[in-house]
Amino acid sequence: MKYQVKLTVIDKKLYPELQQQYCADPRAGACPCYNVGDEFIFRRDDERDDFWHMGLDTLVKTTADPDTVAGGPKMPHCSELWDAISRYIYAGLQGGSIMNGWMREENVMIACCSDGTRPVIFKIERMDIE
Repeated sequence: MKYQVKLTVIDKKLYPELQQQYCADPRAGACPCYNVGDEFIFRRDDERDDFWHMGLDTLVKTTADPDTVAGGPKMPHCSELWDAISRYIYAGLQGGSIMNGWMREENVMIACCSDGTRPVIFKIERMDIE
């Protein structure tokens, strides 16, 4: 059995009051790296190893210019996001349970980046490929 991991942006949040209070740029706005609906496919096989390249060029669907999306052809995933989700990506690519006992399906996890003023929320899915 082979495995892939699908990453989907399901929501973006913005807390302008926190940005106003704490950020160097109090009007930084929402995360510019991702868009709701963006999809990424991670592979790890004899031909590709997306994990070790922080998901560079894993973008498969977006409504934006792919060159401006993290995980697109020009830049890897944001380091704040990668730090939060890489363990789930790795487990899924190895065929492991992403979050057994916490989520309804053991091959799915909902997680977000660690940017406290503008988090992006992702659905992470292990896909079993025959």
